[in-house]
Order: sequence, then structure tokens, then C-alpha cells
Amino acid sequence: MTPVVHRLAAFAAQQLARGWSLVRQHPVLAALALPALLLAWLLLLIPFTPGIGDLRKAQSETPAVLMSADGVVLAEYKRINRQWVRLRNISPHVVNALIATEDRRFYQHHGIDLRRTAGAILRTLSGDMQGGSTITQQLARNLYPEEIGRSATLTRKAREAVTALKIESVYTKDEILETYLNTVPFLYNAFGIEMAARTYFDKGADRLDVLESATLIGMLKGTSAYNPVLNPERALQRRNLVLAQMASFGKLDPKQLQALAARPLKLDFERQVEPIGPAPHVAMHLRKWLIEWADRKGYDIYADALVVRTTLHSRLQKAANQAVARQLAQLQPLADGRRRRGQDERALLQAGFLALDPRNGYIKAWVGSRDFSQEQFDHVAQARRQPGSTFKPFVYGAAFLLGFSPEDTFIDQPVTMRFEGGGVWTPSDSTAPTGEPVTLRDGLAFSKNTITAQVMQKVGPPRVAQLAQAMGIRQSRLDLVPSLALGTSPVTLREMVTAYGTIANGGSYVEPVLVTRIEGRGGKVLEEFHPPPIERGMAREQALTLVDVMRGVVDRGTGVAIRQRYGIQADVAGKTGTTQDHSDGWFILMHPQLVAGAWVGFNDNRVTMGDAWGQGARSALPMVGEFFQQALRARWIDAQAEFDIPRPRPAPPSPRPRQRPQDALGGILNDFIGRLLRQLQ
Repeated sequence: MTPVVHRLAAFAAQQLARGWSLVRQHPVLAALALPALLLAWLLLLIPFTPGIGDLRKAQSETPAVLMSADGVVLAEYKRINRQWVRLRNISPHVVNALIATEDRRFYQHHGIDLRRTAGAILRTLSGDMQGGSTITQQLARNLYPEEIGRSATLTRKAREAVTALKIESVYTKDEILETYLNTVPFLYNAFGIEMAARTYFDKGADRLDVLESATLIGMLKGTSAYNPVLNPERALQRRNLVLAQMASFGKLDPKQLQALAARPLKLDFERQVEPIGPAPHVAMHLRKWLIEWADRKGYDIYADALVVRTTLHSRLQKAANQAVARQLAQLQPLADGRRRRGQDERALLQAGFLALDPRNGYIKAWVGSRDFSQEQFDHVAQARRQPGSTFKPFVYGAAFLLGFSPEDTFIDQPVTMRFEGGGVWTPSDSTAPTGEPVTLRDGLAFSKNTITAQVMQKVGPPRVAQLAQAMGIRQSRLDLVPSLALGTSPVTLREMVTAYGTIANGGSYVEPVLVTRIEGRGGKVLEEFHPPPIERGMAREQALTLVDVMRGVVDRGTGVAIRQRYGIQADVAGKTGTTQDHSDGWFILMHPQLVAGAWVGFNDNRVTMGDAWGQGARSALPMVGEFFQQALRARWIDAQAEFDIPRPRPAPPSPRPRQRPQDALGGILNDFIGRLLRQLQ
């Protein structure tokens, strides 16, 4: 309410009080003026109370819904924790208790009970503050607390009365009861009778008995004072008063009253937590964006029944959730074991997982943490961590763009690199250098740091950073130093999966997409969203060469578990990643129709996972492997799809000459003797 209206209302209230003093001095004269003054005051307040359109909108308030691409509800953007139920699905005991206690002439008045109101006004003007609000007036106060206010003043009561009259002109009596019972608060984040029934009695509102109904209606006089959890004795007394009111109103057999009043409170209390849905980090990520969109377009995400269609695939999302949960459940005891040995602080492992379609950028699955109820921080879009060896493809890709071939070789030998500022970088591998030539193909497949460092010497950090940015690393800052080759600049999982999507898409960058369209009531399309134009992130020929080289990672390199453990024979390519001291484990896998990546680590990167299981191939790969395994088995992606560059096929085994029985027996004996000798050694 504006300051001008406040002043006008205060002035009118002053005149009303002055009129009351005239009533005492000149009853006849003032009796004629006072009704006119009251009427003028009410008319003054009408423009500053909710309009009929607002009332009708409140009656049909429906929160925005987030939907998956395959028609599954992912989240609802509720204003409060409430589930609306129709009046016919509310126990009649609740309605009887409400009317008997709060408003016995509910069906006779039109929003204001003049008899109660007149008495309340007279007593209030005499200095004895009294209530007298009808159910409709209480509903007005619940629906529009800002417009009406809660201060104990005549102005507030007048605004409440005017709004109640408007409500009665829009709602039927049953709609008023339904709206009231669905909007009244009951503590513990429970709004409405359905959530109250679940919170205090673990049942739906349709199954509340007379005692439970009286208990909940009794709370309406003061939810804190009559809280049955914290103030059971006071709540019991209030419940029995409600029962007595019901008996006197003819809604309860008086013969039952004494027996019912003697029964104790029987609560089955449990706080109601809003369901987080299968993709809570996506819902959180989109909430702010949706509010901004709705503000620009003149919509309310909590009331206008918006339907937000996303690119997420509900079954892929479920598979991702399961894969992350299962792998972390297996890894956490290992982390706890390190803690028991006194090496690390107690900490929970965290993870991030993202999958998208590289052809159009549609995000298919997004898991931001191991448990949203405990960790809202998003390890997909918010966390920036060193990507380790998953960054190496950008180094090799830059080399291919300069004309290098996958079959070019570098010697596996110690490397020392100097950079600006006098620093020296000496990368090494877990095994000693062999001194042998290693092809670029094998250097990437087996994640050789010494080979990657030499490639970086040839192409230079600026070219590598430029390529990475063109392919999708567009929010994080990349340091132009030699160690960038091994992923020392922190990036987000979303950026990395996006960049790998560019590789899988033949070098064409597509910005990730989460929302395809927003619909209003009746399915009316309010706006559609399309990916921005495709950009060329890397030349197609060299991108396909990079794909072919990265096939070696899963065919025979650090990611071979994809083939051996998960039995995936589809055309896939990827890369593992592990940072120094095993603080971060990464794995990203590409298929022509799906790219998925996972990160595993602790929020505090000073806490390490250990070399036994902290490598990306052991910490992050199982999540992606299980996810792809399910996607292929369920045929959510085509197992026969191939990248646009032929992959090497293993030569068929040559036929063995047919053995004579005695030759076969001799071979078996020789094999047995050989194994026996090896055991004796």
C-alpha cells in the first residue's frame, strides 16, 4: 500500500473515531453521519484491495512444471510446500470442525457477519480488541497478506472486509472452503490441510477422523501456541474445545463428547520434505533463468501453469543417477579407510555427471552431486577443477591442425621445459622413460605425459588454448603455460563434455541446450528455443582424425575397461584423466549420438583419493561405463552408429591345422608341465 493511501486511510480512521465521540455527545446527529462516514471510508479503500481479476487468478493458481523430453515431470516450482486437494477429498470432519469453530453463519452471510462485526467494532472502539473475522475474511488475509496486512487496526479490518466481499462475488461457498483449507499454514513447512494431515498424522486429508480434524482446526487459533508437537497439553485442551463446539453446533453426538475428550493425542509426526525430483540441479539451474524470462514476459512461475519442456531424457537421467550413486557407494568405504589410517580428514566423495547429444547439443542427463538434499553445489556447471589428462586431446588436435600425423613419433625420454618468469616444468609418467619412439596415437592412448609435453613444445600453449576455447571451454580462463598440456587450468565438467561433443560432431561446436519451449495454459506455445547457429570449432578432417586416435584409449589404452569390463563394442572413443596427487578423477566417452563425462573428487581438493583407486579409469570411468551400457542395451542410442572415419577391424584368426589326437594330448601335457614349473619358480 502506498504512503498516500496510508495517510488517507489514517485520516478516515481519525474521522471515524471522531464520529464515535460525537455519538456519545450527540447520539441523534452522529447516528446519521456515522454510516455515511463508514461507507465513504470503505469506498476509499476499494481501489487499494485486490481486484476481481486477481481473485480469479488466485483461484486457478498453478505452479510451473519442468518436463523431460519424454513427458516425465522433473520438478514443480511451488511457492510453498503445498498439495492442493479438492473439497470432496477432504474429510467432512475437517469442514464441520472449521465452520463450528470459526464461522457458524458461514452459509448465511456474504463475506461479513454483520452481527459479529458490529459487536467487534463496538468493543474495539471501547478499547477492548476483538476479532470477529469470517472464514472468507481469514482467506482474504491468507491470500493477500501484503495488500491487507496483519496489524490490529481498523484500516486493516476494513481492507479485509472489502476483499472478503469481493471474494464472495467470485467464489462459491465450497470454493471458499476449499481455497481456505488449502492455503492455511500449519507450521513445519506444511501449507494446506493435505500437508498438515501428512505431517502430523501420516495420512491424507480424506482419512482424518474427528479427533485428528479437531486437533488441526484447533491449531488455527494460533499454530505455535497450539502446536501438538511442542505443546501437547495445550493442543489437547484446544482440541476438546473444538469438539465441544462441534457438539453444540449439531455436528457431533453430545453422547460421544465425553468419551472422545478423554482420548489422548495420537500423533504420527514427520516433517514433509518437498520431493527433489530426478534432476534437482537442473531444476535449480533453470529456476533463476525461468524467473527472469517470466518477468520479461509478464508471467508468474508460481501461478500461471507454465510448462517448461527440457531436453532431458528421463530414463537416461535415471541411469545417470543410479550409476553415480552405485559407484560412490563403492568408493566411499575406501575413502573412509584412508581416513582411519590418518591420511585425510573425514570427507564425502562428490561427483558430477553430464551427458548430451553431440549432434544438436541437447543435454540428456545432469547429476550435480551425490545427494542434492545434502549438497546443492553443482559439480557440473559451478565446480572448476583441473581436468588432468582429459585436456590432452586439445594438444594433439592442435598438432593435427599443424599437419602432424597420428603415426609421427617422439622419443619417450625426460623432458624439461622453461617458461616465462624463470619457471621450469619437468613432467613425468608413473613409469620410467623407455627411450623408445612412441607414436602420437599411442601417446594419447596410453596418456604419456612425456610425449604430450613434447607435442606441446611443437604447437605452443596459445594454439592449444585457442582450440580448446573454440571447441567449448568458453567460461574458464586457461593459463598459457606449458603445463596446460596436462590440464592444470581448472574448468567445468559442462565445458569439457561440450568440447568433447564438438570432437564427436566432426569439429562442429553446438552450444548446449536445456529448454526447447515454454507452454502456457491449454498447451499454448509461448516461446520456442533453438540452438544458436553451428560454429566450426575444428576442421572436420582433423577432428575425425582425433576421434580415431581417441578410439585407441578404449580399445587398448587407459580406458580399455569400457571394452573389457562393460562389454561395450559400439564405436566409442574417450579419454581418462587424473590430476596430481589423485585429487580429481575424470572420464569422458564419445559416441556419434551421445557424449557423457564424469568427475569424481572431494570438495576440498587438498583431500586426495590415493593412487589405488583415485585414477580416472577407476573412479570416474565406471559411472560412464555403466551409463553407456544401459543406454546401448535399452537402445536409447544406436549400437550400429559409426563415426565418419573407418575404424580398424581386427583381422580374423587364421584357421589352425587339424591336430591329431596324440598331438593334442601332447600339447595339453606340455602346457600342464609348463604351468607347474612356473609355480615352482
